[in-house]
This record gives sequence, structure tokens and C-alpha cells, in this order.
Amino acid sequence: MLYIPGNNPAMLLQGGVYGADGLLLDLEDAVALNQKDAARILVRNLIKTNNFYGCEVTVRLNHLDTPFGMADLEEIVPLQPDAIRYPKTESVEDLKRLISIVEEIEKKHNIENPKMTIHAMIETAMGVQNVFEIAAYSKRVDCITIGGQDLTADMNVVKTKEGRELDFARNRIVMAAKANKIDVIDTVYADVDDDEGLRQETEMIKGLGYSGKAVINPRQIGVIHDVYNPTEEEIRKAVRIIKEFKKNKEAGIGVFAIDGKMIDAPVVARAQYVLEVADIEL
Repeated sequence: MLYIPGNNPAMLLQGGVYGADGLLLDLEDAVALNQKDAARILVRNLIKTNNFYGCEVTVRLNHLDTPFGMADLEEIVPLQPDAIRYPKTESVEDLKRLISIVEEIEKKHNIENPKMTIHAMIETAMGVQNVFEIAAYSKRVDCITIGGQDLTADMNVVKTKEGRELDFARNRIVMAAKANKIDVIDTVYADVDDDEGLRQETEMIKGLGYSGKAVINPRQIGVIHDVYNPTEEEIRKAVRIIKEFKKNKEAGIGVFAIDGKMIDAPVVARAQYVLEVADIEL
């Protein structure tokens, strides 16, 4: 998911060609206070007119406790982007307030079947503590994200390259998301010139179960795709498992072996996921 500052018209116009799976049009931290209104208008107009070439489009709003949050909602909600991202979500009460206002705006604009979902961004220690209830609160919340820079600031620690200070938060957040069967997106890797560090961190968060990772520069997209895309060997193995599974299922066999290794339901589910990511149907 590629962050694009809401006051950067060139990047906004070209957002769909960078190769990201999703675009995060940012009205919050990436935009200076004196540019908030201009960014909101620019993002609004481009959502209406620009071709994002199939990318999922999410808009990060300003918090409702700021002077800009309500205006962001009034302009963006009627457009029904794929999602809005709500920063510094700390509690169910935050979501109740947000969703109530969103539904009022949708009703005012006669939007009967809203498609826009909500990404709750966890950026404080309180948010980390309440993340399971946040993830479980509403079906409109289909993704939890972690904001590493703000979270470490709230903890009064420095975000290091190794990221050990985020270990607890990352694990708690991914478990809350998995328990509620929603997506979970990791924070950005700030050093855009350190491809190896980005690769190592991406491999780590993939291993934890994160659905993907946010990026701040298009050059980082290829590294993340390289980590997340299945290898040819993984695809071949998955194809073999699914073919054998189907053959054994027809014979009434639930558990079988390939090359001496037991293949049961969890292994089959993993193979199916690999083929789904690789966009292969058998």
C-alpha cells in the first residue's frame, strides 16, 4: 500500500501506474496544516476523475478531534472510495463516533448500499491494548494497520532499524486481526535506500501473518512484492498438493502423504492460499 501525500498532484495522478496493490491518499501527517483544505479538494477531485487502474483506493483522514476531520468526512464519504483509514484509533468509542458520522453522511447523500470500509490505524499504547475490541467492533472494519512512528513516539522510545520495540504491538495486532478474519497491514520502512533492510523486515512481518506492508516510495514496491509473491517452487508444490487432495477426496481419503510427509487440512488450506495469491485456478 503506497502512501501518497494528498497535496502532491503529480504522484496522485500517476498513483495507479506505480504497481502497488493499494494507494493511501493521505490527508493527515503527510500534509502541512496550511495545506489541509487544498489537499482535501485535490484528493476529492481526483477520486472523481482519475484512473487508478484497479488499485484499491484508501483515504487517510484527519482525526475527528482535529479541526479537519469532519470536513474530510463530508468531502470523502460521498465518493465511497474503497476505504477510509482512521488514524490513532484507541477504542471502540472512537469507532462508534466515526461510524455514526459516516452513516449520517451516507444517509444524507442517499447512499443505500455503501461499499466503503474502514481501516483502523493503531498508533498509541492505548490502541494496542484495545485492538481486539477495535477489530471486532463492526463489519465495516475490514483492516487493522499499525503506525510505527507515532506508536514509538507515544511510548517515548526511538524506532530502530531492528524494530524490537514494536515486537509486542505487532504480535498483538496481527493476532487481533486474525481472530476477526480481517486484513492487517504493517507500518512503513522509513529508509528508502535500504532495500536489504526492507526485505528482512518484510520477510519478518510476512512470517508473523501480516497481509501486506505500507510504503512511502514507489521504489519499495518491488521488494515487497518479491517477498510476498510465491516462488515457482512454492507454486509447483501447491499445485501438486491440491491435485493430490482432489484425487484423494474423490476416493474418500482425508489425509495422505507426499514424499513421505503427511498432508492434512491445514496444509491443503495453505496450498490453496498460495494458488490464490498466484492467481492460479485448478
